[in-house]
Amino acid sequence: MAAKLMQRCYQLFGASSPLCIHTNAMCVGSRMVLSRAPSQIPLASLRVPSFTERTDKPSAHEQEYRGPYKYEEMEGVIGAAVTAEELLHLRALHPVNANQAALIIARLSRVAVEQKLEPGSILEDARFQQLLQTVHTEISQVWNATLVSLLKSLSRLGLERRRLGSVEQEVRWRLKRLPFKQLASLAEHLATGARGGEPSELLSDLLKQLELRWTEIEDTRTVVVLITKAGALSPALMDRLEEKALELAEQFGPEDTRRIAMALAFQNRRSVPLLRALSYHLVQKHFTLSTNVLLDVAFAFGKLNFHQTQVFQKIASDLHPRVAEMAHWDVVRCLKSFAFLKWLNLPLFEAFAQYTVDNGNRFDPVPLSNVVLAFARLNFQPSCAEAFFGTIHERLDDHLDALDPYLLVDLVWSLCVLQQAKASHLRKVLAPELYTRFLGDQSPKGHNYRLKLIHINSTARLESASYDGPLLPREALGLKELQGERKVTPLQSSLKETLEVVAGEEDKVRFAVDTVFGWQLDAEMVLNADNQALPIADFEAPHLLQSQGSKPLPPGARRLAFLRWEFPNFSNRSKDLLGRFAMARRHLQEAGFLLVDVPYYEWLDLKSEWQKAAFLRDRMNKAVAEEMAK
Repeated sequence: MAAKLMQRCYQLFGASSPLCIHTNAMCVGSRMVLSRAPSQIPLASLRVPSFTERTDKPSAHEQEYRGPYKYEEMEGVIGAAVTAEELLHLRALHPVNANQAALIIARLSRVAVEQKLEPGSILEDARFQQLLQTVHTEISQVWNATLVSLLKSLSRLGLERRRLGSVEQEVRWRLKRLPFKQLASLAEHLATGARGGEPSELLSDLLKQLELRWTEIEDTRTVVVLITKAGALSPALMDRLEEKALELAEQFGPEDTRRIAMALAFQNRRSVPLLRALSYHLVQKHFTLSTNVLLDVAFAFGKLNFHQTQVFQKIASDLHPRVAEMAHWDVVRCLKSFAFLKWLNLPLFEAFAQYTVDNGNRFDPVPLSNVVLAFARLNFQPSCAEAFFGTIHERLDDHLDALDPYLLVDLVWSLCVLQQAKASHLRKVLAPELYTRFLGDQSPKGHNYRLKLIHINSTARLESASYDGPLLPREALGLKELQGERKVTPLQSSLKETLEVVAGEEDKVRFAVDTVFGWQLDAEMVLNADNQALPIADFEAPHLLQSQGSKPLPPGARRLAFLRWEFPNFSNRSKDLLGRFAMARRHLQEAGFLLVDVPYYEWLDLKSEWQKAAFLRDRMNKAVAEEMAK
C-alpha cells in the first residue's frame, strides 16, 4: 500500500526516481513483493514538475512495463475460456504460477464434464503435463481453496493415485488450517469414492478433523451433506452430526428432511430424537411435499420401524389424489413401506387396488406379487375384490414357474391369508420337488419358509375341500426347531398364572402347545358337557405331532385354545389383527377349537387376579355359548 502511494505521488508531481521504477516493478500478480530499496536517492534523479504539464498520466517507465496478469485478471481469463484447447494454450500466451496452473486444471475438469470430453486425451496432452509439473514444483504456493479444487479435479479426470501423492500430502499438511466448509466439500468428494473400500489416509485424517471441529457447522447444507456422504464412514462423527442436525432441525426443508431420513435408513441408525424432530417440523410447517419426498420418508420410516401417526396421515392424504398419476413401481414401493409400518389407510389402499385393476398390464409378475404380499400382511380385502383378484390371477397364474422359489412361497402364502389360493397354487408349492429344497435349510430364513409351507399345508387340509394334491409329510410338521427361543412376555406369564388358578389342577391345562397346523397355542383345555375341565393328557390329540392319550373325547366335550394377542400382532393404531394372525384364528377354528382370545388392550386393564380369572371364565363361557348357538 505504501509503495503504491509513493508511486502515485511521483506521477502527480511529475517526479521520476529509481524508487518509483523499482516500486512499480515489484507490483506483480496479485501479491505485493517487498524488496530492499536503496537507502538514499540522489537529488539529481528528482525532477521538479512544471504545473503547465499534465501530470495525471502513467510515466514512461510504467507504460513500458508489462507484468503478468494479476490474480483477478487471470481468473477472469481462465473462466472465460470455453474449450479445453483454449485452457491448454493459456500457458503459451501468459506466464502462469502454480496457483494459476491449478486454476486452469480445475477449469479443464469442469469443461471436460460439461462437454463430455474424454479425460484420457487431456491427461496425455504435453501442455497438461507442463501445468501439472508447475503445480508439483511449487505446490506450497497454491492457495487453500484452489488446492482443494485441484485435488477433486484431478480425481475426476482419472489421474493415477500415485501421481496424486504430492497434492494429497499437501492437503493433509493443511487440514487444520482449512475452513470447515472446504473440509466438508472435500469429505463429500472423498467419501463418494471410498464406498465399499478402505478409506485413504487423507480421508481418515479428514474424518478426525471433522469430528474435532463439528461445532463449526453453521448451515443446514453442510450437516446434510456430511450425514449423507461421510456419516457412514465414522460412527463417532455420525453421533456428532445427529446432535447438530437436531439443533438445526427447524431450518430443514422437505428435501433436507428426505435426505437425512434416507441416510439414517441406509445406515440403519434409528435415532429416535432426530426422527421425532424431523417428523414434528415436517407436519407443523405444512410443506407442499413432492411425491418423491413422500415415498422416501415412508420408506425410511418403514426401514427404521419408526411410527409417527401424523406423518403417516399426511403422507396418505397427500398421496391419495395423486395415485392415478403415479408410476406403478412407486405404488408398489409405497405399499411395501406401509406394510412394514403396519399402517392401513383404507382410502389410500382402495385407490391402490383400483389402480392395480386399471393398470394391471403395466405390472410385471414380481411387482404384482409384492402388491399381494402387502395386502396380505395387513389383511386388507379391497371393496373391488373380485376385479382385483381377477387381475392378480390373470397376470400371475401363467408365470408361477418363472418366479423365484422363495417369492413363490411368499405369494401362495399371502393368497392363503387373503383366502384366494387356488388348488393349482397349493399343488405347485406342496409338490415334493419344491418343498424338499426348504426342508434341509437350517438357517433362520429357511426356518421361516418351512413354517410358511406348514401354513400352506394347513390351508390345503382345512380350507380347501376340493384339494386332492400332495401334502407335506407328517415328520415335516414339527415346530420345535422352527420357533426358536422366545422371551417370555409379561402378558404370557400373567396369563399362565391365571389359567393355573382357573383350571384348578395342573393336569387339566396344557401350555405352549405346538400344533401340526404351524401355530402355537398359549394354552389348551378340554371341557365336558357341563363345562368342567377334564385331564387333558388322557385324550387323543390329532393336532399334536405325537399324541399322549388314546381316549376319544366324551360326547359334548370341547377343546378350548387360548390365544394371547400382543401389541405387535395388530395393525398400527387398530384392533384388527395382521393377516398372519387372522389366518391362525381361521385354521384353529377349522381344526375344531373354540377360541378364547386374550388381547393385550383388555388384559392390561385388569388389575387384580380375581378380575383376570373372571375375565377368562367369562370368555370361556362366551365361546361355548357361541358354539351352541350355531
